[in-house]
Amino acid sequence: MWIVYILLCNDSTFYTGITTDLGARIEAHNQGKGAKYTRGRGPVKVVWSQDGLTESEARKEEIKIKKLSRAQKNEFISRP
Repeated sequence: MWIVYILLCNDSTFYTGITTDLGARIEAHNQGKGAKYTRGRGPVKVVWSQDGLTESEARKEEIKIKKLSRAQKNEFISRP
C-alpha cells in the first residue's frame, strides 16, 4: 500500500510526496538522500499523512495537494 505525506521543512516550506515506507523515506530526506527539494532544508518532519492507498490513488492525491496554496495546505493539514 502507498502513503501520501506532507513534510514541514526546516525553512518552514512544505514538501509533498508518496512512498511505501514512510519511516525509511523520512530518514532518506533527513540524510540528504531524498528529494532534491528537501536537501539542505532538513531536518524535516511529517505534518500529515494518509496510508492505505493504491499507487494511482496516492499519485492523484499528491498532485491535488501540490496544487494547493500554502494557506490551503495549512488548512488541509489542520483538518481532523
